[in-house]
Amino acid sequence: MSHLIHIGFGNSVNADKIIAVVSPDSAPIKRMVQSAKEKGVAIDATQGRKTKSVLVMENNHVILSALLPETLAGRVKNREEAGADGNEEQSGMSE
Repeated sequence: MSHLIHIGFGNSVNADKIIAVVSPDSAPIKRMVQSAKEKGVAIDATQGRKTKSVLVMENNHVILSALLPETLAGRVKNREEAGADGNEEQSGMSE
């Protein structure tokens, strides 16, 4: 069963497919995002806001989010803890 986490502005991703959640500030990440845009595998979920985190997915897609990496990591962790407790409540779905 896939677990969706909210990444801002009504957008969600499958938490099981996330490899990394990183800050977009370093030069290597900026190059990775630019390369993904050129290849057509970048998904911009920022709604025109500043990109504060970059999600690297299993299928090599790169998702841009306006939420901080710490916020997204906390939502993934909360989802994992809720699943471990058998609680299927949709935590982290409100902003």
